[in-house]
Amino acid sequence: MNNIQENMVELKVSDGTKMAAFVAEPETPAKAGVLVFQEAFGVNHHIESITRRLAQEGFVAIAPELFHRTAPVGFEGDYNDFPALKPHFDAMTPENLMADTRAAYEWLQQEAGLKPEKIGSIGFCMGGQIAFMANSTLVLGAAVSFYGSRILSQSVGLAKDQKAPLLLIWAGKDKSTPPEKVKELGDLLRTARKNFINVEFSEAEHGFNCDERPAYHPASAATAWAMSLAFLKKHLGI
Repeated sequence: MNNIQENMVELKVSDGTKMAAFVAEPETPAKAGVLVFQEAFGVNHHIESITRRLAQEGFVAIAPELFHRTAPVGFEGDYNDFPALKPHFDAMTPENLMADTRAAYEWLQQEAGLKPEKIGSIGFCMGGQIAFMANSTLVLGAAVSFYGSRILSQSVGLAKDQKAPLLLIWAGKDKSTPPEKVKELGDLLRTARKNFINVEFSEAEHGFNCDERPAYHPASAATAWAMSLAFLKKHLGI
């Protein structure tokens, strides 16, 4: 494990807005970087923890606050009050999300000095969809999506546009990811000859990787995290 440094940075987005982002990095220069995309609950303790864990493994990791247009810096939603997040969801557009993603991506290039093929993405729930979207528009080295259910309902058409190797992690007991829809996505990726891995954790529910949620499933989370690290290290060359 590496000793790490962490701080908040302010990013300028192409639409003229400014976005805060949480950054964690090893004390020695990182050879690769990861875009960390939040759940619906903001860049909270869980997402900061993921960012730190990546830094401890030798990556520089950045978690942009994707609700920055409608929420204050440091916003954290309540796991028990999902409806309160609706105003933030409703304000999001694919164009804004990709502008935010690119701002964080460019920070990794300019401030961390990383080449595109040394940058990966990882996202959880809402962020899982954004990691998938980012992999359709940016030059990345790898992309990981945890239970990105919105891929299946909103972004399945981007399967043909996936660029980097893709790891898709699903929860078998997640009612928002019907098996037939997961299969449809896999079929589209296969037809388009994309490099991807589809993994289902049969005993897990949506959100199983987060140890602050009732859905937390330790065995599945440990295995999924080990797979994600191995995948990112392999494809980003670390």
